[in-house]
Amino acid sequence: MRIIGGEWGGRRLGFPDAQGLRPTADRVRETVFNWLQHELYGRRVLDAFAGSGALGFEAASRGAREVVMLERSRKVVAALEANIREFQARNVTIHCIDALDYLARATQPFDIVFLDPPFGQGLIDPVLKLLVDRKLVEPDGKIYVEFEASAPDPKWPDGWEFLRDKRAGDVRYGLLGKPG
Repeated sequence: MRIIGGEWGGRRLGFPDAQGLRPTADRVRETVFNWLQHELYGRRVLDAFAGSGALGFEAASRGAREVVMLERSRKVVAALEANIREFQARNVTIHCIDALDYLARATQPFDIVFLDPPFGQGLIDPVLKLLVDRKLVEPDGKIYVEFEASAPDPKWPDGWEFLRDKRAGDVRYGLLGKPG
């Protein structure tokens, strides 16, 4: 898997085979980062289910001020840490923790949140609830969500809706925000 654009464009990300690890496809990432191209520079970003790190590293490569990655697999965290060292990514930190546990204690809001949890575990709704209830997304912030195309839409928090959304094969993805 390669970083598509920015400072590290074309560089490869190393990551292990791990159960449930489903990197966001290149064409999906390209679409998402086209949507976000004017919103990343200098922003604080959360990659709540980092996995391969493709979304977080792409954001960092494109000028995010700070990227916080969450991943609960120690094996995957070790690979992400190796990528941080290889890229000399001083704007990226990784925490080996469950996203729900981290968000229950977090205090600083994020401008952009990437929410691409393992499929079939019902994680989007509780994470969205924590993000909104604990005011962990800036008022003009955006939340990227990715889920099974065959699944019903998650329960969007009041006042939040898809600003853009698409399908790619078995995946539905989009950008949530507050319209207006």
